[in-house]
Amino acid sequence: MARVALRPDARGYFGPYGGRFVPETLMAPLAELARGYDHWSRKRSFRRQLRDLLTHYAGRPTPLYHAERLSERLGGAQIYLKREDLLLTGSHKLNNAIGQALLARTMGKQRVIAETGAGQHGVATATAAALLGLECTLYMGVADMERQRVNVDFMQLLGAEVVAVDRGSKTLKDAINEALRDWVGRSADTALILGSAVGPEPYPRIVRDFHRVIGDEARRQLKRQAGTMTPDVAVACVGGGSNALGLFTAFLDDRRVRMIGVEAGGSGNVLGQHAARFAGGQLGVLHGTRTMVLQDEEGQIAGTHSVAPGLDYPLVGPELVLLRDAKRIEFTQASDAEAIAAFHLLSQTEGILPALESAHALAHVVKLAPRLPRKHIILVNLSGRGDKDLQSVLRYDAEYGQAEDDPEAARVAVHPAARKWAEPREKSKETS
Repeated sequence: MARVALRPDARGYFGPYGGRFVPETLMAPLAELARGYDHWSRKRSFRRQLRDLLTHYAGRPTPLYHAERLSERLGGAQIYLKREDLLLTGSHKLNNAIGQALLARTMGKQRVIAETGAGQHGVATATAAALLGLECTLYMGVADMERQRVNVDFMQLLGAEVVAVDRGSKTLKDAINEALRDWVGRSADTALILGSAVGPEPYPRIVRDFHRVIGDEARRQLKRQAGTMTPDVAVACVGGGSNALGLFTAFLDDRRVRMIGVEAGGSGNVLGQHAARFAGGQLGVLHGTRTMVLQDEEGQIAGTHSVAPGLDYPLVGPELVLLRDAKRIEFTQASDAEAIAAFHLLSQTEGILPALESAHALAHVVKLAPRLPRKHIILVNLSGRGDKDLQSVLRYDAEYGQAEDDPEAARVAVHPAARKWAEPREKSKETS
């Protein structure tokens, strides 16, 4: 089953999920992209050029770090962090951005466009475009621009045009819509660089393939550092699925590895308060693919919420849905409060500020690690760094209160019952 899932069928389906649900005007560009990727990704010259750029420019391999103080604090399994936050631009997104930008230039394109939510994919795309001499336009919802101002400045300094999207929810979903509209009009000279394992075929497999270097490296590093190529548990946050598939793909064939994807539980269980597609989604079609989508009873796309902008998205990649059906990957969720608490915990135990997206994965590790034997290994994809989220964390702390006056704060991650730090404090009636 795992081997079948690694490649969609001739129509671009992972089982019943995936496909190409796009206007006729995009069918030819998608077919051109699929042919180009299938041709060039097999060429040694292309693979060597990509490998050289990832090694000598981007900073691969990224370290695998044994978080000993965090492991000791939790009192259970040994936690290893795959440090994608140390890649140039601060997240795993550069793996795919360089891969797709190099493919675009090789195919004769002069311009690249992309969507971005947390800003990390936008920064990575702008970086790759500057490196390879390509014109770059990025679409970003105004709501995300407000909470990711540093990344907007970063993209502009790299020479990219950042287009503010003021439609719909003004977040990632709407940014993708605008990028697709752009591509319809300029596909002859423009390549669309999607940032996650979503969208019409061939994007889900292209993004997965460019990111699988994460898990492949981790296997080799675990062998050297821990004497095993397989962790007991692998954990990653899940927005569209790029960093999760980047880690999990290397372990799909080994049933000894338990794999857990962590979605955004947001601020509540009501539709519109979270972005947990596996908990509250239905089968639907959005952004060119058939997958699990958050939608209302009339089939209208629901609003989403997460303190982490990279997880604030109403659909999940089609391959992950197939792997859920096959019971190969488990999915759970972490709330905003739990992610913020995990952010503080890693910062104060290891001196590492994780992206709020990655903090969702850590929040589940907080619950899981104490239940496992000390000899067990949990491998976590630390997909990005948290400097982009400092203002969001400070605003959250200011609104709900800090843990400094709470004697249980240091134990919040040690025992599931110690929840005072992880729970938002009730607002007064005046501010509700």
